[in-house]
Amino acid sequence: MNNSDYNKAEDAVNKTENSLKNAADNAKWKINDLADKAKDYINEKRNNDEEASQEDWLDRVKANISDAWEDIKDKAGDAWEKTKDLTEDAKDKAANAADDVKDKAKDAAEDVKAEWNKKTN
Repeated sequence: MNNSDYNKAEDAVNKTENSLKNAADNAKWKINDLADKAKDYINEKRNNDEEASQEDWLDRVKANISDAWEDIKDKAGDAWEKTKDLTEDAKDKAANAADDVKDKAKDAAEDVKAEWNKKTN
């Protein structure tokens, strides 16, 4: 595996890290916003002459967190696949390069043997 392959794998990992950070940062409701969202929920219920309940509120929060978690899982899964693919590609390239070297060495040895036979016969 050459430096280019290592650099590509490292870039993929860095992009993945940034992507995961962004997914977490961009979650629909950040923890700091929960108090404001709770107030809005209570006001919404009051305006609709409905009773606000903690259970209903927590269900909304849970659904939002679940959506954010799914986004993060998707990004992490994509990152895993990209990194795995890059690693497999690099491994294949290294194996192919090793086979090429082996074949060239074998050809060179046969050429030397043929020359030797010509000179000694």
